[in-house]
Amino acid sequence: MPTPSHRESQVSLTAVIRAARPSKAPVDPWRPYAFLVEPEHAANGCVEEVATLFLTNRECPFTCLYCDLWKQTLDERVPVGAIPAQIEYALSQLGLEREGGHSVRTIKLYNSGNFFDPQAIPPEDYPAIAALLRPFDTVIVENHPKLCGERVLEFRGLLPGATTLEVALGLETAHPQILEQMNKQMTADDFSAAARWLAARDIAVRAFILLKPPYMRQEECVDWAVRSLVLAFDSGARCCTVIPTRAGNGMMDQLQLAGDFSPPPLSALEAVSQAGLKLNRGRVFVDLWDVEKLFPADGTGPSRAKRLQAINLSQLFT
Repeated sequence: MPTPSHRESQVSLTAVIRAARPSKAPVDPWRPYAFLVEPEHAANGCVEEVATLFLTNRECPFTCLYCDLWKQTLDERVPVGAIPAQIEYALSQLGLEREGGHSVRTIKLYNSGNFFDPQAIPPEDYPAIAALLRPFDTVIVENHPKLCGERVLEFRGLLPGATTLEVALGLETAHPQILEQMNKQMTADDFSAAARWLAARDIAVRAFILLKPPYMRQEECVDWAVRSLVLAFDSGARCCTVIPTRAGNGMMDQLQLAGDFSPPPLSALEAVSQAGLKLNRGRVFVDLWDVEKLFPADGTGPSRAKRLQAINLSQLFT
């Protein structure tokens, strides 16, 4: 019997991941599914307020093993005009719609996938989106390393010349075998090539890194997270966000039952924060969304999470 090709194996894994999913949440193509303003330690060393808009659009096509962002996505491409309408609505609700009328200078447009996937964000909407972003000095979007190309330059060319465009790329892990097992459909070299391509064009790069992805032993998760930070910084990233891997997407729950995944302990998140900042290569944030699930039974979790939030803002491990 012939051995299945890599492509056939990938298609099979994608089908298995999708079959394990619970239902999607209902979302409106004309409204973002969430938006907020929160503080972040900026590249200039100051703590600044950042607007984050979670845009509703078509699901990312890559179907990564660990991802749960598809829960707030659509199955079809949004109509032309929907994404600008979402941005305009969120800015209005946040009181940020007037140019020069607010102090928030950085905006993140996160779309549960890839900003430069034309089936997610219609390129026809780039001019209208760019016009809405004129009040901001820094615009941050997320994207898969394999989708960094001419559309990035097209969009950047529509922003004011002084505006910094930053692209957040998911490296996830520098561990080659685990990265392949996660159906990310890229290698660490693909990440490095995309990050260097962006940096060479004066486009800032941040990286997302998973702490203790599936199939990784607890005793090696801090070391591999730090290795991943080093790879990201070596590739031109200016800041990195370390995300504790979580269950809840169906497939990860199955892996947890099988013993192939367990969430990292809070102590591992603290260790990566400390080691990452000691590198002194750029900003290192740890993601504290749902951090309560990592709290130990000894009651120290809330105070330790508060400390990590303070470290995120100061970039000083105390």
